[in-house]
Amino acid sequence: MKAAAARVLLTGARGGIGQAMARTLTGAGAAVMGVGRAAAPPAGTAGIRWLQADLSTAQGVADTVAAAEEWSANVVVHAAGVPAFGPLASETPSHLDEVLRVNLLAPMLLTRQLLPGLLRQPRAQVVFVGSAVGRIGLPGFSVYGASKAGLHGFAEALRRELGDSSVKIQLLAPRSTRTAFNDAAVVAYNKATNTAMDSPEVVAEALLRLIEGEAPDRFIGFPERLAVRLNGLLGALLDAGFVKHRRHLQAPPPQPDPRGTPT
Repeated sequence: MKAAAARVLLTGARGGIGQAMARTLTGAGAAVMGVGRAAAPPAGTAGIRWLQADLSTAQGVADTVAAAEEWSANVVVHAAGVPAFGPLASETPSHLDEVLRVNLLAPMLLTRQLLPGLLRQPRAQVVFVGSAVGRIGLPGFSVYGASKAGLHGFAEALRRELGDSSVKIQLLAPRSTRTAFNDAAVVAYNKATNTAMDSPEVVAEALLRLIEGEAPDRFIGFPERLAVRLNGLLGALLDAGFVKHRRHLQAPPPQPDPRGTPT
């Protein structure tokens, strides 16, 4: 679908990636309705409609469905997400629950309720924003990766389920970004393990190309695209390749020296 014909419902529109997506889509001629928990859209996203809704709640999902149907949205981009990084033992049950509810359950529920209206459209698209760690299990990303792996599986099965319909199901899988994972622990981890990151602008451009090109999926970055395919074929045989990731994750954080600079 050409951007000029798209009426995009964009969740997570206040995040760094979401803001970049809103700017890129509107710049290409698309109409955008942003969804976020805040009462107002972020600065720099002039021209988009705004809906305040918490998609981790039933009311937030219902409000979003009603607004999207009234507005006749024909493209849905599930970009809302909660980051999670660190050893599993460091995760609290409440945070684990939040990650799975926002990253996985909310897109599933929202898609289910929007689907009847989308099927009435001449053409429609649903884009799930996943992650490379949803296909390549990295130490430290067990919870986040699980939520994205579930999203990937849902998108793949739904794409096949709706193969004869007017609704295209697509997956966009970037690497981690500095706006989503910007704490010092993740930055240090990525540096120590040579794990690449994508800028929000790169992800936004990839989204635009995915919508207009209508491909089933798009994984960003090399060698990650190759690693995704190899991981699917070889699985456990690649485990030894993540030793430095595991060792860095288990290492204690650096302690400040008495002079106030990192040791």
